[in-house]
Amino acid sequence: MNKNFRLPFSACNLFTPHLFLNRVSSRLCKLLQAGLPLLIFVTSCFSIAQAQPYPNRPIKLIIPFPPGGPTDLFGRQYAQSMSIALNNPVVAENKGGAAGAIGSAEVKRSKPDGYTLLFGTISTHGLYNLLNSKPQYDAVKDFSHIAMIGEAPVGFAVHPSMPNTLKEFVQLVRSNPTKYQYGSAGEGTFLHIAGEQLKLANGNLPIQHIPYRGSGQSLPALMAGEVSMTADTLSVLIHQHRAGKIRILGLGSSKRLLIAPDIPTVNEALGLKNFETMAWYVIMAPIGLPSNIMTELTIASNKALSDPVMIEKLNSLSIQPTVDITDTKATDFIKHEINKLTPLIQALSIKLAE
Repeated sequence: MNKNFRLPFSACNLFTPHLFLNRVSSRLCKLLQAGLPLLIFVTSCFSIAQAQPYPNRPIKLIIPFPPGGPTDLFGRQYAQSMSIALNNPVVAENKGGAAGAIGSAEVKRSKPDGYTLLFGTISTHGLYNLLNSKPQYDAVKDFSHIAMIGEAPVGFAVHPSMPNTLKEFVQLVRSNPTKYQYGSAGEGTFLHIAGEQLKLANGNLPIQHIPYRGSGQSLPALMAGEVSMTADTLSVLIHQHRAGKIRILGLGSSKRLLIAPDIPTVNEALGLKNFETMAWYVIMAPIGLPSNIMTELTIASNKALSDPVMIEKLNSLSIQPTVDITDTKATDFIKHEINKLTPLIQALSIKLAE
């Protein structure tokens, strides 16, 4: 045995319990005293970090479409009004591509900390999973739905050379099968689906769909007489309608709108009961958003939608604000819309290329 080896305690101490415990207690106290300032410091930093109110840094609002369109204009005004409501910067950022899927998928992959939000639409969260066989996200399961913030009716507009009423236009198309065409902003877009919905509501009306690359092409095509009709949001159509360059024959809303009281609904124009086709907008975050942050954002969203500047902007875009459809109500709304659209998509057999 090594003669230099020494036990920390004498052998007799092992058999003297009170002396052994005193030695251990003494050493433990010294260790605790040495580490106590560090422990207090770490605990204090953690407590301060936990106590920081939300929000305390800029929030990013992803608009999953290119700049310039009605969705972008609405999203940017919403970001400004939310900045005021939260007393914290909310910065709009465009992430367009794949009909909104690229920006939406980016938000899905973000942390659910309330600092990355998505400006979702019927295209990204109503139709996306129905039209794509290999979707990048699930519109319901992958997101915390904060608030539904607005609706915009689809209008069905014709060239001025066409009949003055939707009923007369439908009769004209029926009497001349395959002669007439309608344009939309693209294959598989919400506006394409709206046009097909009108066709089905009229016994599969024999009018051919011509897809364009956005409303910036489909509307001029209508004014030039390349197509007889187009389906688009009221905000895109209303100015040319008032200028007499096109004529809106019906709206996909459930009732006439104060911003366009002269335009009948499709139900009125055709004697239908349940025809409705509306664009909608929902704010969301990655799934797992803490409940306290959800509450902060829903309160701020309702406040932002009451902002006079926001109301003026929405009027100019022909968008109706929706308040108090928040949290679980917003989720239920999206589920309802998907269920409503499912049989329509199945009937049309539309699938987008990967």
